[in-house]
Amino acid sequence: MNVLTVNLLFSTLVFWIASRLYLVPRLHELKPKAVLLPILLLHSLRHLGLMFLAPGAIYAGMPSQFAYPAAFGDLIAAVLALIAIPLVARESRAARAVVWVFNIEGSVDLADAITLATVYGAAPFMGAAYWIPAFWVPALIVTHYLTFVILIKYWKPAT
Repeated sequence: MNVLTVNLLFSTLVFWIASRLYLVPRLHELKPKAVLLPILLLHSLRHLGLMFLAPGAIYAGMPSQFAYPAAFGDLIAAVLALIAIPLVARESRAARAVVWVFNIEGSVDLADAITLATVYGAAPFMGAAYWIPAFWVPALIVTHYLTFVILIKYWKPAT
């Protein structure tokens, strides 16, 4: 049994339950800005994925085929989230497009990282960085999903 996979699945379930209990029932009454700003702030911390390149945070032998794409994919998502924050806060016309780009890149990055970690057996080398896929990634997965819901259902383009 891969303990990391179990941790990732259970943590995702817990974040999903929390969102279903506290946020999803209120999405229709909240402005996209009110929901997206905390999500973007959370994702702006994805620079922490660079830990996959930091000796001491990971064990020697971390597969570079996983570490580099995961680290830099997270960094790109963090930068896109930081770019989107002021645009969403000011309700700029460009905000919706930037949030789409952020959400697609960030979602693809997570899917890619999970796949590469599995294919290259990265779990045993996680070290202190273990908390990223065990706790952080599930929160990111659920908030990406919520962002897609907001973009598709609740954030209508300006006319």
